[in-house]
Amino acid sequence: MSSDPTGAGGVTDPTGAGGVTDSAAFWENHYAGVDARWGTRPNAVLAEVVTALAPAPGDCGRALDLGCGHGGDALWLASLGWDVTAVDVSATALGRVAAGAAAAGLTDRVHPVRHDLARSFPDGTFGLVTASYFHTPVEIPREQVLRRAAGAVAPGGLLVLVEHASLAPWSWRDGHEDVRFPAPDDVLASLRLGDGWRTELCHAPRRTATGPGGETATVTDNVIAVRRAGRSAVGTGDRA
Repeated sequence: MSSDPTGAGGVTDPTGAGGVTDSAAFWENHYAGVDARWGTRPNAVLAEVVTALAPAPGDCGRALDLGCGHGGDALWLASLGWDVTAVDVSATALGRVAAGAAAAGLTDRVHPVRHDLARSFPDGTFGLVTASYFHTPVEIPREQVLRRAAGAVAPGGLLVLVEHASLAPWSWRDGHEDVRFPAPDDVLASLRLGDGWRTELCHAPRRTATGPGGETATVTDNVIAVRRAGRSAVGTGDRA
């Protein structure tokens, strides 16, 4: 692993893929304008699913958080005992994750790693792979990335996707009337999982969400949770 070229403490960029791509430029600009406190709590839907379905971290102790943002999910998972690889393309976001981990005494369990997932992906397998609101206005091979996410799940492990199925008023896409979201069954089908998987959840519940300014709105999420067949085992492979 090489040090992150931006100098953000605790952040690694093993592939050099964190350069100024379109995706990196968009998300750097996005996070530069977002309060550093936003997104530091775990996603409530993810927390509910993980609590109900995920294996104990002692059985399968590595977790992968794709598009981690400010690290709310990663820090929460680490507090439960998971060893978390937290991935984002934004060095600003990852620097805040590293700072949050240090403040919470979780530096040994939270590993911020910079990837442009359209170009590179972490090595190894994980007992839990999560992607919360993995949406972007920048064109990327999203389905391919999510298939790679499924491929990173260890035997007995869980893949959890929590996705927008409606627009909140504070979304960076608000005002784009042509935005259409797939049904959860379509998302599941796009993973092309084949045999050896069990669907735990595939639905689109509604909830009341709170925006960065404290405003609230009713939103719909796609929630997909699938478990890989086989004995739970600690994920292997280098962090990268």
